[in-house]
Formats: sequence, structure tokens, C-alpha cells
Amino acid sequence: MKTNKTRLALALVSCSLFISACSDSEQAQTTEYQANNPFPSTYKAIDSAPVVITNVVILDGLGNRIDEGEILLEDGKIAEFGTSVSVPRNAIEIDGEGKWVTPGIIDNHSHLGVYPSPGTRSHSDGNEMTGPVTAEVWAEHSVWPQDPGFQRALAGGVTSLQILPGSANLFGGRSITLKNLPNRTMQDMKFPEAPYGIKMACGENPKRVYGSRGGPMTRMANVAGYRKAWIDAQEYNKKWQDYEASKESGNATDAPKRDLQLETLAGVLNGEIIVHMHCYRADEMTVMMDVMKEFDYQIGSFHHAVEAYKISDKLAENNVCSAMWADWWGFKMEAYDGIRENIPMVHNAGACAIVHSDSDIGIQRLNQEAAKAWSDGVRAGLDITQAEAWQWLSANPAKSLGIFDYTGSIEEGKNADVVLWSADPFSTYAQAEKVFIDGAMVYDRTQPDTWPVSDFEVGQIAQGDAK
Repeated sequence: MKTNKTRLALALVSCSLFISACSDSEQAQTTEYQANNPFPSTYKAIDSAPVVITNVVILDGLGNRIDEGEILLEDGKIAEFGTSVSVPRNAIEIDGEGKWVTPGIIDNHSHLGVYPSPGTRSHSDGNEMTGPVTAEVWAEHSVWPQDPGFQRALAGGVTSLQILPGSANLFGGRSITLKNLPNRTMQDMKFPEAPYGIKMACGENPKRVYGSRGGPMTRMANVAGYRKAWIDAQEYNKKWQDYEASKESGNATDAPKRDLQLETLAGVLNGEIIVHMHCYRADEMTVMMDVMKEFDYQIGSFHHAVEAYKISDKLAENNVCSAMWADWWGFKMEAYDGIRENIPMVHNAGACAIVHSDSDIGIQRLNQEAAKAWSDGVRAGLDITQAEAWQWLSANPAKSLGIFDYTGSIEEGKNADVVLWSADPFSTYAQAEKVFIDGAMVYDRTQPDTWPVSDFEVGQIAQGDAK
């Protein structure tokens, strides 16, 4: 076991590597860009020599499987893959005999950093329970990058993740998508091209929190609350549209006063921010899709969605993903009618099915969660291959987060976010052996001295080491 002094030295080395990777990321931002993006990403990929992995089973994240496959990672991208690839002169060559390669896992429902470990009250920064509509808050301003959970998730093959605020409110605030490269600041981890999301919640949570605090106390009041907020957002949008039109015509009026809450809601109506909605029951999801049509916005995904199997055809028709657990159910009334075949049944109906964690523990073994759901579907007679099921962990969550053009599948030109598994990743014995983000090996299970270490963990110095 390493001493704390050794761990401290390793952490300092890791920090220096991150600093050198980020030091020349100069922010040549225009005033207009800074106004529209006040907290820009400062993420910078780590430079790496080309990597060639041979003799592996490849699941491409799109439903295809290649046996005895090869893959070339170069300049941060997937350069080639198939049964034979070129080998650059300076390439790192890895023989993957008996191993598998997949796209990196993307968890579209995580609270790492906003409910970090250790889980003390002083660290609990995910739920702004001061009013049922708090669209003005941004989860990224609560993300604590020292959360050791990021490293644990990396060891489980997670390369990107969406950090959401909690589910107490009708509108909980903006979410943020991160590259899971542990770093010094939230902005150093921020996925550069990812759009914002907004967390909404229906059902029991808003009722429970606000039922004795002025409401909403019923599901019908929940829906009235969403509709009122969208009406206000429409009015706010019109004020700004009228102002922009007056500028173009040369008859500029005073600009409306910015409102952070309505600014976020208007972003949804303008198609710039993706809705991610905590919702369990089939009837409520159907109502929310009706509200979506009334105000002409798009729900990206329902989360938890234990009754999604009942309306899988409606999800497909409305292009709404469903992010689900493999087998969590029954812990409250709205979660009571779950079945183990939920995920494969949604997939089988042609809808977008996703396996998510909502857990600092579950995020470490999402491959096993997908395996449970896949095997339950097979036992129920649903003919779904492992290659098809991997979409639940990479391509589909990438689509729900608006980052599928960049990651989520093994395709030439996409970010080289991939995992080398020690065995079939649908096995409980499989481990993420090597994890690559933008082509750089950021986790190697065989080299523990290179693992990222949270400064917070290093700071817990044993009394004997403090001398």
C-alpha cells in the first residue's frame, strides 16, 4: 500500500501533467461569445502517440460486432478500425488477445461533484429547495472536481457524464456534461461541444417537498406549474425577439432586462437546451409529452422511467429517450410498477433506451447493469445482441446529450473515447483495463502508480506520516 507521502507525490505529478496540458489553452473569446457563454470550457485533450490495439472483439456502439478486430487511435480521433489497420511508425501497439474494445461509457444521469464523497451535509449542493422553479441555477457551479467519484467512474470505463441538479423542484436548474478526465476545475472537465440540459421533475418529489410550503401539493398543480413557467418564458422570448427586430430595422429600443430563470427556459424553447425529466409513471410521461407539444419544445429523455415499457411506442413516435435502471423499483409508490425487462422492451419497440446510474456506486459498474437488462430481455424472448445492447451505454446517451456527432460510437473521425476490457464486458468478471479519452490513455488498471488521485484524498494524512 502506498504511503500518503507517496500518493501526494503522485498527485503532484498528475497535477503538473494536467497543468501542462491546459496551460496553452488560451481563451481568445470575443465579448459577444463571453456574454453567451460566460463559463467556457477550458478542457484540453492530453497529447498522445498513436495507439493501435489488435486482436480484439470490437463493439462499435451502433449494433455491430467485429471479431479479430483492430483499431487505430491517432491525433485524438478514431483514425481506422476493422480487421486490419495501418500502424504508424511511432505507434504504441497493444495486443488485445481475448479482450474487447467498446466506446467509452456515457452516464447521462450522475450527481458526482454536486453530491460528492464524503457525503456530508456541507457537500450537498445538488438541490436548490427554495422554490419549485429554480431554472436559474446551474449544476456546474456546484461541481467539486475533487470528488473521488470521478476516478472511481473512470475505473469503470466512464468517459463522459452528465451532472444534474436534484429532483426536488419542477425545474431544478441547468445540467452540465463533463469529460471524465479528473482535473483542477469544472471548466477543465467541461465537454467543449456539449449543449446545456435542464433538469425537470414530475410526480412525488415536488409534491413531497412543497406540499406543506405553498405548493404544488398535487400532480395537477405540478402540471400547472410547468405550464405557467413556459407561458412566462414565451413572453420573455417575445420581448427579446421584438428587441432584436427593432435593432435590425434601425429603430432600436432599450434591451429587456436579463432574467436568469427565464433565460434558461427560453433556451429550451429556442432548441438550445435539452430537457431531461425525472419521471416514473407512464401516464405522467404521456402528459409531459403533451405539454412538450403545447409549448413546442423537445424532451431529450425521461429519467428513471420505470413504466417506460407501457408507452414505448409513444416514446419512439415522439423521439424521446428513456434513461432507466436495470432493476431498481418499489422504493416508493411511483416506482412500484417496474419490471426487469423494461430496458430491452423499450429498445425492442424502436425507442431510444439508455442505462443510467443516478448513483456514485452504480456508475462504477454500468456495464454490469446493461448486462443484467440484456440477459433479462433474452430470457423474455427478445432477440437483442450484445452489440445492439451496448448502444444503451454509449450511442443512445450521447444522442440524448447532443454529443453524438463527437462521441458515443466507434466511427472514423469521432473522438477516441474507448475502453479496452479484460474480457467480455457483459461478464461480471470483466474489468476496464485501459481507458482512452481523446486517444490518450488516462487509466491503466495494470499501472496503479499512474491512476489519478484526488487532492482531497491525498490531504487525509495519517498521523504517522505527518512527522
